[in-house]
Amino acid sequence: MLDIVMETLGRPGTWLVLVLYTVVLLGVWRIGMNMLELLEPRVPVSVVRVLRVVWSVGSAYVLAALIAQVIKLPYEPLYSHGREIAEWFRESAGRIVAVLVLAFVAWNLVSVVSSKVVPGGEFSRTSVRIATLKSVVESALRATIMVVALVTVLDNIGVRTGTLLAGVSVLGLAVSFGAQSLIKDVITGFFVLLEDQYGVGDVITVNGGTLSGNVERMNLRFTALRALDGTLHIIPNGQINTVSVMSKDWSRVVATVGLPPTADVNGALTLLEQVARELHADPAWGYRFLEAPTIDGVSMLTRDGFEVRALLKVLPKEQWALGREFNRRMKMALDDAGMGGLRPQLMVVRQEGANTDAGAAGALGVPSPGTI
Repeated sequence: MLDIVMETLGRPGTWLVLVLYTVVLLGVWRIGMNMLELLEPRVPVSVVRVLRVVWSVGSAYVLAALIAQVIKLPYEPLYSHGREIAEWFRESAGRIVAVLVLAFVAWNLVSVVSSKVVPGGEFSRTSVRIATLKSVVESALRATIMVVALVTVLDNIGVRTGTLLAGVSVLGLAVSFGAQSLIKDVITGFFVLLEDQYGVGDVITVNGGTLSGNVERMNLRFTALRALDGTLHIIPNGQINTVSVMSKDWSRVVATVGLPPTADVNGALTLLEQVARELHADPAWGYRFLEAPTIDGVSMLTRDGFEVRALLKVLPKEQWALGREFNRRMKMALDDAGMGGLRPQLMVVRQEGANTDAGAAGALGVPSPGTI
């Protein structure tokens, strides 16, 4: 008896069958446990526990019987029961159950593996690409599992899948003429991924500023943008003509400060440089810089005053937080220097009639339109 068992185990095909039976039985056991979890709100806990034990023992017995049949271990009634179960698996119903269970196992395996693939904590092109490809590959694998399982089940119930696939191909060709936008979406999404134009985690603006936000999800068909107010924009890839990526490789804070014409321009530039240098030297903010701040000088002259500008090259997606901190420090520095902050804006109140214009403006302490 032992010689027969060892000879059987020495065949490579035996181990393949054992692995197949084990995977199928584990899948059946898991499906049963999931169904028992659905009973918990409606059935006493003690009953559910008993059912779980019975189901687990039954699944283990079936697996042991199949193993005994495969390795030709003549222990009754294990061997006889294993032979009957194996014959049932060879029939159409058994093959269908096996296919569905394997599809269920593969589906959950994709989820488990996908959950293990976690992009790095820091924002980078590598983390963006990993997050994007993870979403696309997961969707593609699940679609493949569904198609293969469906075709295999149809083949086992007697449907000629070869003829069916040929008919589907002809139907797909006819549908493709009416679904050109869908094909355009997929092709565009493919090249976006291939060229790494943008990915999950990037902040983008599409079509010249029509929509903008953080890329929360994307695949070959669409891109999902989460706007600042929480709105989720779903955009088909084929409708994206231009993309402005605000988080690729590096970003820049364009720090512009407007001042009245009476302000000291040299003092303003000195103050601007001082604030920028102090922000760069602060350990809490300095690691966000990629290089020392650049003082651009006077960037604009208008009848209302002038503007001075500094350029801060920073890490991707850090320009907003760093820009807000710069504005806070600049406002405090302007107040301390007695420059009065930003240049005053001219307010004009207009109503029907010239007299009401003057009266309303005078009531608010603002010159009337005729006196400006």
